[in-house]
Order: sequence, then structure tokens, then C-alpha cells
Amino acid sequence: MPSAPFTVEEPMKDYYGLLGVSPDAPTENIKTAYRRKAAQFHPDRNPEADAAAQFRAVQEAYEILSDTDRRKAYDETRRSSLIDDPLSVAREIWSNYLGNIQK
Repeated sequence: MPSAPFTVEEPMKDYYGLLGVSPDAPTENIKTAYRRKAAQFHPDRNPEADAAAQFRAVQEAYEILSDTDRRKAYDETRRSSLIDDPLSVAREIWSNYLGNIQK
């Protein structure tokens, strides 16, 4: 059985925002976005202090979104999080959106 995309203690991550794709993006677009972001944040190519952490976050996002079952579970959890705690989820999505625009 696939593991959950996050634990109860860990806040919901916006994997679509991390990769810069829409939630209805096909797998091929997710793969292309992953490769672009992975190259951008790869520690060997990016000297910034947080490049390794960003690279790992992009890898995690791709691992979830490229697997059909894990993506479905993530999407279902994401939808329920929007219903249960819309303000914090909206803040996270907005933060990721602004972060992608600034880069």
C-alpha cells in the first residue's frame, strides 16, 4: 500500500506549486517541470545555501505526482484539507505561487 503524501504532524505541501504545474497537468508535463526544476536547484549547479533542500523538495513532489496511486491519494487529501482548513491551505498555495513568480 502506498504511503501517505504527508503525516498528520506535517503540514500539507503544495507539490503542484513546487513544480509550477496545474493540478490537472498530465504526467508528461509534470515530468518536464520536474526536470527543469531539478536542474535549477541541483546542488552541483546552484551555489545557494538552500539549493539542496529545494532540490529534495522537488524530488519529493515528483515522486508523489508521477505515481498514479500516490497522486490520487494526495489529490484527495488536498481536497479535504481545503474543506477542513481552507485558510492555511490557501496561504501555502499563495506562498508557493508568489515564490515561483519571483524566481
